[in-house]
Formats: sequence, C-alpha cells, structure tokens
Amino acid sequence: MIKQRVLIIVFFFFAGFSFSQDIGGIVGENFKENKPDVVEEADAVSSKTIDSLSWIPYFAEYNLWETVKIHPYKNDFTKLTDTISLVLKHSECDFAHPICGEINSDFGYRRKRFHYGIDIDLERGDPVFATFEGIVRIAKYESTYGRVVVIRHNNGLETLYGHLHKIEVKIGDKVEAGQVIGLGGSTGRSTGNHLHYEMRYLGEPINPHDLIDFENGVLLSDTLQLNAEHFAYLKEVRARKYYRVRSGDSLSRISYRYGVSISKLCRLNGISRNSIIRIGQSIRYN
Repeated sequence: MIKQRVLIIVFFFFAGFSFSQDIGGIVGENFKENKPDVVEEADAVSSKTIDSLSWIPYFAEYNLWETVKIHPYKNDFTKLTDTISLVLKHSECDFAHPICGEINSDFGYRRKRFHYGIDIDLERGDPVFATFEGIVRIAKYESTYGRVVVIRHNNGLETLYGHLHKIEVKIGDKVEAGQVIGLGGSTGRSTGNHLHYEMRYLGEPINPHDLIDFENGVLLSDTLQLNAEHFAYLKEVRARKYYRVRSGDSLSRISYRYGVSISKLCRLNGISRNSIIRIGQSIRYN
C-alpha cells in the first residue's frame, strides 16, 4: 500500500514538472513574441496623451499641466538673455479687470517675506473675475492661499486668485475674460477680506503693475516685452538665507555657525544684541 502511494506521488511530481515546463515554454515564447507590440502600444498611448493636452494654452512652452501643485515650475528668468514678446490681448484673449478696490498690500517685500502679488480690498461675497480667457488649472482649498483658483491663459500668462470665500469654477473649465470665477473672502492665511492676486509666466512672478493700470482698470499695453529686468528682484530674494531658531540657540551661536558677525545679524533682522530670539523664529544670515 505504501509502495503504491510512493509511486503515485512520484508519477504526479514528474507529470507536474513536465506540465510546468511546457507552460513555461509557451508563456516565454508568447512574451518574446508580444514584447514589441507592448512597446508600440506604450508609444501610442504616450502620443495620444500629448495630443489630448494640445488644447491646453501654451502647453508646448510649459510642457506641463499640473492640477495639484500650485507652483510646480523650476525656471530662473534672472538669467534670461532674450526678450519674450507676449500678445496680451488678441482675438482669442480679451481682458477684464479682476476686481475694483483699493490695493492694501503691494508687490514687494513685506517685512521679511517677499509678497509675490497684490492684495485688493473687497467685501465678502464680492464677485472676482477672470483677467483673460483661459483654462482653469487649480481650483481647491490650500492652507496658505485658502480657496484658490489658477488660470492658464491664451496669452501664456497664469493668474492666481487667493483667499476666496467660494469657488465658482472647476479644473479644466474654459473661462472667458470677465467671467466670475469665485467670490471674495478671507480663507487660508489671511487677516481680512481681500483678493490676493498674482501674475506669472512659466512660474516666475511678474509685478501686476507692469501690465495693469489698477486705478483705471485697463491694460497698459496690448503686448508685454518680458526681459531679465522684470525678474531682477528675484536675485536678491533667492540670495537671502534664513535659519530657523532651535532650542539652545543664541545670536552668538548662529553667528559662529554661518561665519557672520553678530552686528550683521542684528542689522539684517532689525534687532539688537540684547534681543530675545524665540524657537521657530526665522533669522536672516546673509
């Protein structure tokens, strides 16, 4: 009886081994034969993906359509050698003022931080308008900007509308100049109702005053000649370095760490030698 069981086990072992070898051969042959088809199919999908995004404004220049990250671009226009000519207003790209109101915080340094846009005063619920025609790239809540909308326009620019009380558009929507894209508010990191408004090209911030006469709500010109001078301010901004204070730190310790005199640290940060520095405080050291 035992001998019969052993013979049966041996039989199935070799039968199974033979069967797996046959299957392995078949799978291997099919894999080798089908491999070129898989590559061709992947190329076709990639081509279709690129074609499917061709309707996005200036997709060839940006080579990116990011609907999660607000600032995904890695460009440095301080090294720009050529002049980029942008036609701001044309047959497929009209202009509308985003909102009429007093500017209560301008483009430039605001204490230690650089303010990459302008803040326009408004009342909660006031309509906010798209500046030009384009496609909505971002429409979401974010901790800093609050409810925010970013639009890629038909002239190559992107505009950002932050701290909205309500968003009236969604990602992928085509919008017209003057279309309501949201209602003003004070969401995110904000201390009162206002519109935080930014203009960028390929991710690099542009002073909105270079394009718009905010007092009269009109474009300064239908074209914009972008060159390195528009981004010269970024050299200083990006050269600035900060250290976040940790437990046990002192001005003398930070001075020693970065090879900077205490006098210079005080001058850069508007403090004195006797000032108390706090954990989490940002100290500029160059």
